[in-house]
Amino acid sequence: MRVQFIDPGAFRTELSLQHAALVPDGAGGHTESWSEMATVFGFIEPVRASAPFGAGQRHEEVTHRITLRFRPGVSGGMRLVRATRAFTILTAHDPDETGRYLVCLAKEKQT
Repeated sequence: MRVQFIDPGAFRTELSLQHAALVPDGAGGHTESWSEMATVFGFIEPVRASAPFGAGQRHEEVTHRITLRFRPGVSGGMRLVRATRAFTILTAHDPDETGRYLVCLAKEKQT
């Protein structure tokens, strides 16, 4: 196991950690209501960009690696928000199992 070291100054991007609550819409469906769990600081790195073609139009997708200080309870389905950018968390893991960092693979949703 290789221990990772990250410059503490890299965690300078303020993010809102949010989770979704499903609210019934009265017609048998639901809407998502996002509520903030915490404000965290992280380091955002773009990993992959693609523009698949479907339904007669391009659908741009950008995947990011977002590194945070370790925080229990963060999982896929939550999101991190910075200003008008929303990053849906796909996976969250402790890269060296030391309880210091949490690396999230996230897909950016264009808003």
